[in-house]
Amino acid sequence: MAGFRSLARQARDPRNDLALRRYSLRKCLERFAPYGHRATWDHLCSRAGFDPEDRSPEPARLTAAVDELEEARAVWLAYEAQFAERRRKEKHDGLRRPGTFDDWHRLTWGGCGVAWCDDPRVHPSEPLAEVLRRLIAALEREPGTGCPVCAGSALLWTHDLAHEPSSGPVCTHCGIVVPRPVLTPASLADARRARVLVSA
Repeated sequence: MAGFRSLARQARDPRNDLALRRYSLRKCLERFAPYGHRATWDHLCSRAGFDPEDRSPEPARLTAAVDELEEARAVWLAYEAQFAERRRKEKHDGLRRPGTFDDWHRLTWGGCGVAWCDDPRVHPSEPLAEVLRRLIAALEREPGTGCPVCAGSALLWTHDLAHEPSSGPVCTHCGIVVPRPVLTPASLADARRARVLVSA
């Protein structure tokens, strides 16, 4: 089974026909898809300027999509390395089990669903790498009151998400499921109340 780097090389290789290059890019999303497979695909297509159903997009546009995905993956891998180093130190100091703060990280292993977007057509418009940088920065500071990606304050608690956790605060502006550790308890309560008001 080919890994992400091998698939990215295939997607970029001008000697391959466009159908294989597109297929290889889609396969990359099985290894790294920050918004989930469908939402990340929709995002890459819209940013690179080709239709998600286009079977033979312009090579330059396809390469732009690969470049964006690779840059975002580099950001995520750097975070994963920092996380692993922190856990090594914690284990050395006797903290064998990760705290509840790390529950989010456990659910996003490998970078799939890091900034899950349950609706594949609603996702941030900024480059993937920038979105991940904002999310990681939010995880490294005190909890806040809004979406760390778009700074939106309208969060709606949503049930039956197609990802773990199956419920959580969704930003009504950019569509991501906001990781609980980046929000204050009051913000989480407000999102739950907003859900009740919408349902009523």
